[in-house]
Amino acid sequence: MSHPSHSSSPMENLLATLDLEKLEENLFRGTSPQVGWQRVFGGQVIAQALMAAQRTVDADRFIHSLHAYFMRPGDPLVPIIYQVDRIRDGASFATRRIVAIQHGHAIFAMSASFQIEEGGFDHQSPIPNVPQPESLMSEAQLQEAFLANAPPAIRKYWENKRPIEIRPVSLTHYISREKLEPKQDIWVRAVGAVPDDRHYQAAVLAYLSDMTLLDTSLYAHGTTIFDPTIQVASLDHAMWFHRPCKLEDWLLYTQDSPSASGARGLTRGSLFTRDGVLIASMAQEGLIRKRAND
Repeated sequence: MSHPSHSSSPMENLLATLDLEKLEENLFRGTSPQVGWQRVFGGQVIAQALMAAQRTVDADRFIHSLHAYFMRPGDPLVPIIYQVDRIRDGASFATRRIVAIQHGHAIFAMSASFQIEEGGFDHQSPIPNVPQPESLMSEAQLQEAFLANAPPAIRKYWENKRPIEIRPVSLTHYISREKLEPKQDIWVRAVGAVPDDRHYQAAVLAYLSDMTLLDTSLYAHGTTIFDPTIQVASLDHAMWFHRPCKLEDWLLYTQDSPSASGARGLTRGSLFTRDGVLIASMAQEGLIRKRAND
């Protein structure tokens, strides 16, 4: 097991957090990077839980879907224990249930299904026609152009070095308080090399899948997750892995929110390679609640 380091790159630190320590059969321990977060990033817990589950299945079976629930905020200062239950090993599929534990309580639970590689029917939705990432502003350019006058929460988010770079196709959602259509397209890519190992590639994909989804459900209401008058948190997360991808280039993350009600917002996402291959689909419901005193 390796540990995140202040001298390492963000991607090296992410890969270190995915290198779980095996404590006992079906029992693993993971740590969090010390980057000043008040709670553990949900994508990290999904990715670590997936890594724990992958350590318990045969090498010829790969993740095809996961369904997760966030129950308590994770504490970044203490390790997370991942307990894997081997529900079933069939001829083609294997099913695992994973519970993440801190301070004696479950903070997260996930079911994951793995499958041997098989051929079969094949179709997919087309990739949207959007500008290529090279024509868009880089994160450094975004910081220079907009961060000086941005609220502190937004400035801190963008200034943090991350293992995933994002380039929004449109910046309107970030600078406008108008009520906009709850859709967005974002180019994302790994900043640094991801091992040529499908288990790590799936885990990094799961990690980045939790980025920006909650924001999309708030665009229809003229606000963002950085609004201090709103309480936001991921409630659940589902992901389907359609086709393998080595994460060597930009991916287009398309998102839309079909509904918000009952203080919850639902967002759907699709991840495409640059040449239009649909590699994964996501759905997430999050808490988007107006604070009582506002």
